[in-house]
Amino acid sequence: MKRQNNNKPDVRGLDSSGIMDRGPVNFKTKMANHEGDIMAIASKDVVTLPPTANIMTTVKTMMKHGFRRVPIADAGTKRLAGIVTSLDIVDFLGGGLRHNLVKNRHNGNLAAAINENVREIMKGGVVSLTINDPISLALTTMIEQNIGGIPLVDGNNNVVAILSERDFVRTIANVTTSKQVKEYMSSNVVTASPDMSVGEATRTMIQKGFRRIPIVKENVLLAIITASDIMRYLGSGDIFQKLMTGNVANAFEVPIKSMIVRDIVWTSSNVDIGEAASIMLDKKVGALPVIDNGELCGIITERDIVRALAD
Repeated sequence: MKRQNNNKPDVRGLDSSGIMDRGPVNFKTKMANHEGDIMAIASKDVVTLPPTANIMTTVKTMMKHGFRRVPIADAGTKRLAGIVTSLDIVDFLGGGLRHNLVKNRHNGNLAAAINENVREIMKGGVVSLTINDPISLALTTMIEQNIGGIPLVDGNNNVVAILSERDFVRTIANVTTSKQVKEYMSSNVVTASPDMSVGEATRTMIQKGFRRIPIVKENVLLAIITASDIMRYLGSGDIFQKLMTGNVANAFEVPIKSMIVRDIVWTSSNVDIGEAASIMLDKKVGALPVIDNGELCGIITERDIVRALAD
């Protein structure tokens, strides 16, 4: 891994169609309409799994719905017990400490370990909010706890919705905020070489707590790979069969460039935060490289959008 401060990606052919011309909308007025009504922006069609669901079912559920996280709740009461993220799944499949469940309890037999209850790898003591909490509390909680999603519970601690960074992005999409991308983007971008192995990239993401990592070759930005991309890679097709048959090394020795499937979507530093949110939603991405005059000068993520809202 290395820090890139002056990358010069070849932006010819990069998809900039996400940068759209929208009419101005008052940012503060729109947020004020929702203030105190957290359920107005939360996702109410939340899917939960019981602690007794096996890990395989959890992986399939997340892949089917495109979830980055799923609350774990008692089957009958929906009482919150924990949460599992795509990074946790990648950790379990071979990236970090959760893989010890495979190595130690099942002697490396992933086919057996993946039938363990999901409670074995979920995060307990999960941060939650109530359906009556103000939106401002959700913003500060996400930032202070460094989390991308918060289950919302009723008075009995039953899960009734989930609020994610994406919900906030949706709230301000197409809104003129008078806040520019350059005020909130990360300027020092940690990148990976396309020849880096999936295993090394995965371990780096687990150790650093990254949910995504840009792939750069000779100062050319090739892609951004996310934890969800790695989960889908490891959990489907021939790669999953290799994991099941014990050929874990083969699956993780593949270069990360083999996972590049999407065109690059990007923005510029002088774009309004509301416009960047529109691009993220339209292109279904959680982060945008920031490119000025052909140079990669930063990256802005959904987390940064939340920070902008909290200011």
